[in-house]
Amino acid sequence: MIKVGEVLVSDDIKTVEFVCHLEKCKGACCVEGDLGAPLDEDELPIMKKIQRKIRPYLTPDGIKAIEAQGPYILDEDGDYSTPTIKGRECAYAHYDAKGMLKCGIEQAYLDGKINYRKPISCHLYPIRITKKKDFEAVNYHKWSICSDACSFGKSLKVPLYKFLKDPLIRKYGEDWYEGLVKVIEQPK
Repeated sequence: MIKVGEVLVSDDIKTVEFVCHLEKCKGACCVEGDLGAPLDEDELPIMKKIQRKIRPYLTPDGIKAIEAQGPYILDEDGDYSTPTIKGRECAYAHYDAKGMLKCGIEQAYLDGKINYRKPISCHLYPIRITKKKDFEAVNYHKWSICSDACSFGKSLKVPLYKFLKDPLIRKYGEDWYEGLVKVIEQPK
């Protein structure tokens, strides 16, 4: 484990090579799993606020799911997540012309309609954050649907902490990220 401030980081973050390969997986992480994307409590008011502006980026089924379930749901464990369409894909996702599942929230952000990129859990994936009383743990979530991303990352020689530089900075700040890089890249 690597400790940076009050955050414990799994060694996988420096050793696993990873680059998303949407042409192969077609955005499977937005479909597979038991629930939608995990949401932090501070994201809940944002999810409410952006609804009108992101609506044009959503599918009719996604809109129906959000109207029925709300902009987020509270699961049986007491955690918040995005609603899903019939227990499958995230209600905020849409298929592009190539059949890839993309985030409607992120597309609205890229088009300058909103200033919120997408849930931090999505931006950080395949990293998952576990919150404890006195610290957070940053762990790599190994999932078979991302095997092409691992192969692609290995071919490009891109470690996970570099691939996820922007979302790690978004989550913890520039100084924290620089501290992580310093610990990882220091000569032994």
